[in-house]
Amino acid sequence: MLPQFRYHPDPVATGNAAESDKTCRSCEQARGYIYSGPVYAVEELDEQICPWCIADGSAAAKFDATFTDDVSLFSAGLDKNIIEEITKRTPGYTSWQSEVWLECCNDACAFHGDASTEDLESLKGKQLKKLLSELDMEKDEWEDFVSEYEPGGEPALYKFVCLHCGQILYGWDNS
Repeated sequence: MLPQFRYHPDPVATGNAAESDKTCRSCEQARGYIYSGPVYAVEELDEQICPWCIADGSAAAKFDATFTDDVSLFSAGLDKNIIEEITKRTPGYTSWQSEVWLECCNDACAFHGDASTEDLESLKGKQLKKLLSELDMEKDEWEDFVSEYEPGGEPALYKFVCLHCGQILYGWDNS
């Protein structure tokens, strides 16, 4: 069983960890899964770190690595312990530009991967109005976007869920 990540509850489902027989460069064990998301370190570590070494912080310490860009987290004014947990002990996610980890209720949200078409089709009322404002998009443009949207494509919409109020938020990224 994979370790639990508060801010990235299912890295396999989001495509940021996968079953593998590879040996982790940090613990030197083949544990059945390997991390496949971004690693920011001097050494090239793509698909060489296991989720357990991310969870306990040993990979970050051993390689002076982070797994998510911290700019959006600092900009949101989040507590340094939250920022450290996300950047050093939580699997990141692959984006077109730099990751933007969303926040709500003075905490980081949980990353749930690419938004599904069903997620986007179900947006209504205030939530849709807020997203359209953030995207600087009119409703008819949105309808065209949703009809052509593909999870994992470009542009991307990432789904985040607040750990406190349950609000669903979407991050936008473009190449």
